[in-house]
Amino acid sequence: MVKKENREKTQRREWYELDLSAIVYPTLQRRDFSSVYRLSVVLKEEIRPQVLQQALDMTLPRFPTYKAAIRKGLFWRYLEPNDRPGPFVQEDVKNPCQPMYFKANNRYLVRVYYFRNRISLEAHHSLGDGTGGMCVLMTLTATYLRLLGANGIQNGGFVLDIEAEPNEEELEDAYMRYANAKVRPPRLEEKAYRVRGTAEPFYTLNIIDGIMSVSEVMAAAKRYNATITEYLNAVLLYALLTKQQEERRVQLRPVKIAMPVNLRRFFPSITLRNFITMIYPGVDPRLGEYTFEEIVQQVHNYMRYYLSEKLLRGDITTNAATQRNPFIRVVPLFIKDFVVRLFYTKVQDRNSSAGLTNMGALKVPKGMKPYIERFDIYMGQPFSRRTNCAIISFEDILTVNFASSIIEADVERYFFRKLVRDGIHVKIESNR
Repeated sequence: MVKKENREKTQRREWYELDLSAIVYPTLQRRDFSSVYRLSVVLKEEIRPQVLQQALDMTLPRFPTYKAAIRKGLFWRYLEPNDRPGPFVQEDVKNPCQPMYFKANNRYLVRVYYFRNRISLEAHHSLGDGTGGMCVLMTLTATYLRLLGANGIQNGGFVLDIEAEPNEEELEDAYMRYANAKVRPPRLEEKAYRVRGTAEPFYTLNIIDGIMSVSEVMAAAKRYNATITEYLNAVLLYALLTKQQEERRVQLRPVKIAMPVNLRRFFPSITLRNFITMIYPGVDPRLGEYTFEEIVQQVHNYMRYYLSEKLLRGDITTNAATQRNPFIRVVPLFIKDFVVRLFYTKVQDRNSSAGLTNMGALKVPKGMKPYIERFDIYMGQPFSRRTNCAIISFEDILTVNFASSIIEADVERYFFRKLVRDGIHVKIESNR
């Protein structure tokens, strides 16, 4: 009873500031784009939707920044607790990551779907990143399995105690705690190569999944003296370079990947909000032709240099500078929106050729393992015509999930062909 009273006290907070990353996502919202990602768990038995709804009703109050609605103030947007009915589990749809309009769905910015033996969570990025979303999905799944009689599932890792009071550090904007470097590095980047393709009809999202063995991917990566992340980054760069060469452009451009980095690896934090930054591994074909071995080496060296606590702290500090500026804080929201949208469209979105995120190997409580087959993750609808790639693994199953808003799938084809040539067996699934 005491825990429940404490949790209700935590939820009675009137509002939550958007974190440093979340500020940007609502600004970019438009009719055909919404910053929505999807996380899925594939179980070994068919989903029972009534039990899943019961589990969702029990789980979501544990996550006050997900059981929330977004509101617009004069100077900033913010999250407020949402006590409206819902969200309600739904049968899955063909095109995932549909736009989330802030006043729809009883103002909830999360959706839960089921299809056969799959549970999918979709969340708006203004609530949190993939780590926070995975905590929601895994805790929901554990609650669902317990309701079905799986009593041996312990809390731990991504599975939180739904009876416990939310820790204040779970709700914090961790960026502002660590944005204390004494220098703010500039972030000017040259315009990168962009894939030319035929746009799909309104909000059609093409999904292509590659399912493979972790051990086979690891063996291929080791042959190039690389980690799995470095190797798969290099394969995607190789596919993009091949695509650009095929187009026979008069002017070549650098090929770069926008890769989110989970800052919790470098700075102690248990926040369930956004706590990521972007790095951009790439190669410049104007310097000459690259062998695949050279691409891997380039990515390897880039990662070793940029994935350091000191450089990442400087990057956070640069990002936080505008929010801390007292003049910018009092600029009306509609002006901020215009400037941010213009900067993202003209500069930030042109910094990369594709997106790639790797959640790594998922650990689950020992009691959950027998019920789980695999996981999937989708970065969702790209802001502009391109493809996004997401990677996740569980036990010996690694999935590479592509999401694209163009008809052509040349980049995906070159990517998987390279894996096959490197001795990796790939099973392909798609919603096409």
